[in-house]
Amino acid sequence: MCTVCGCAEGETKLESGHAHGHHHHHHDHDHDHDHGHEHVGPDGKVYRHTHGHHHHDHGHEHGHDHGHDHGTIDLSRGPAGTEVPGLSQARLVTIEQDILAKNDGFAAVNRQLFAAKGVFVLNLMSSPGSGKTTLLTRTLTDLKGRFPMAVIEGDQQTSFDADRIRATGTPAIQVNTGKGCHLDAQMVTQAVGRLGIEDDSVLFIENVGNLVCPAGFDLGEAHKVVVLSVTEGEDKPLKYPAMFAAADLLLVNKVDLLPYLTFDVARMIDYARRLKPGLRVIEVSATGGQGLEEWYAWIEDGLDKASARR
Repeated sequence: MCTVCGCAEGETKLESGHAHGHHHHHHDHDHDHDHGHEHVGPDGKVYRHTHGHHHHDHGHEHGHDHGHDHGTIDLSRGPAGTEVPGLSQARLVTIEQDILAKNDGFAAVNRQLFAAKGVFVLNLMSSPGSGKTTLLTRTLTDLKGRFPMAVIEGDQQTSFDADRIRATGTPAIQVNTGKGCHLDAQMVTQAVGRLGIEDDSVLFIENVGNLVCPAGFDLGEAHKVVVLSVTEGEDKPLKYPAMFAAADLLLVNKVDLLPYLTFDVARMIDYARRLKPGLRVIEVSATGGQGLEEWYAWIEDGLDKASARR
């Protein structure tokens, strides 16, 4: 499952890392215990349901190869957001605070490291198919030689995107989250330790394609950047408000396709700014080149400020 929020099962792996599974084991026990099941609802809260039963004194063998582990968070255990009888709001808040507090502790460590080294860190987020990786590889190619850059690439499986990034000559490390739907601050801490980052550089963190969970997890970045393509629905900001409310910059991608679409850019921007008044918006095309110089200037300005504070 995700190492912090437990939103799915599986284990996170850095490249060349190894996942460890449970083995069969034998034990005797005579005790009562609860099996807990938790899931994350669309409101971002974690709901937990427990049920107890008694094991009599007997020996038996069992493997943890079934669909869930004791005490794990399992989205399959019920409809997301379902209220659980007997579960107080105070308990929900405590669970949510515990999850985010752990993440925020690692994020604070990351932020201190980045500040000490003058690193400008961007957390790139989008839904799948927005053209985020294409935009990133174009950015890395165009900015090569101006200043040092590196990339942490998040995906559930494969190293395809990291391979594309390394083909530009930029150092990159792949973080595979398994069934996990986002990167968290501890994953970034581990990735930075493996990747290494230069002083006065730009670090791009390309998050898992998802407009829900990544918005809630601070990675220690300077800015959250959301990429939304014109091939998506213009109502995306209203459907995924937490993401756009958290964003510092909105990149409207694939604008070269606008002549062939009915996408209303002004309406989409209005929706986004209802959630985040004054949100900076840059319209870009990774293939046609529109708006890229404005995007690059924004990056360079951020790096200059990060370096000056070091």
